[in-house]
Amino acid sequence: MIRIELDEATLGATRIAISPLWDAFCSLHLARPHRTPSWPYEEWAVRAREVLREDDRTAALQLLVDGPANFPDFLLPLPVGASSVETELDTIRATPPGVVRAGVEEHYPGLEDHPRIRPYLDDPEAACAALADAYLAYWEGALEQQWPTMRRLVEDEVLIRARTFATEGIDALFTGLEARAKWTPPVLELTKHIDAEYRAGERRLLLVPLVFAEGCRLYSTDDPEVLAVSFQARGTGALRERAATGPEATDRLGVLLGRGRASVLRQLGGPLTTAGIADRLGLAPSTVSEHLSVLADADVVTRHRVGRSVYYQLTDTGRALLALLSGEDVLRAVS
Repeated sequence: MIRIELDEATLGATRIAISPLWDAFCSLHLARPHRTPSWPYEEWAVRAREVLREDDRTAALQLLVDGPANFPDFLLPLPVGASSVETELDTIRATPPGVVRAGVEEHYPGLEDHPRIRPYLDDPEAACAALADAYLAYWEGALEQQWPTMRRLVEDEVLIRARTFATEGIDALFTGLEARAKWTPPVLELTKHIDAEYRAGERRLLLVPLVFAEGCRLYSTDDPEVLAVSFQARGTGALRERAATGPEATDRLGVLLGRGRASVLRQLGGPLTTAGIADRLGLAPSTVSEHLSVLADADVVTRHRVGRSVYYQLTDTGRALLALLSGEDVLRAVS
């Protein structure tokens, strides 16, 4: 069990960051032969296993998959909020040799002569470069095509969590954050195979939404100032190759609005872009945009711009419509 005590200052410094590399790491574990991935990941896992089996460049990743669960951070650096995996891989390549050797000595005592560990002691720079190349080969073969969809999912999650924190406070932020997490103010507890305790003010908290968190849950400890914790992003059904069938004919909301508009409306539990909704439903962005325009004209959804993106969310009217005709508990959704 990991216990993280969070005081007011620590909570105020809490951040949310994207990390394609952390997602890649968790997906490695989900693709292991003995795992049975859930529905959204089934077809993807077939391709990922093929890449790991047939591409010799990925061999350096075996240490991450088969080695001890507690590993040094240089093998999976602390997220910096980059949306490019290449940026994170550059961090691995630039790891100082002293940091590599210290991490191996701390996390792999007695295993220094293991054939997958010894290279990090003999030639840290070359070993880190080989690891980065292995990550990249796996990324290109197993995840690169999915990344546009994955990026929208985690970016949407960041926005939803940030707005939840700003409008409803820390209790709402941690609600549903992680199936194996429990928030009992002022302590966040994480169910893990190791025991650790962090007092208030020791480190700030960094939350990392992942599409492949089903593979494993991560928390980073080597940084003396930051404690990073991963959690599952919503909308992973967007990874499926074919959209699910539409609502049944008995669906009153679908009868009233049409099945397309009803399905769009149901996605708006939190702010989403047109592209984000299209990914989830397997529809063309132009089709979703047309539905959203009609719904906005009817004051069922509202739109607001954040940077270059336009986000849609339910109005009070939209929430009431869903509650009355679909029986969905959305009357207290984030506004």
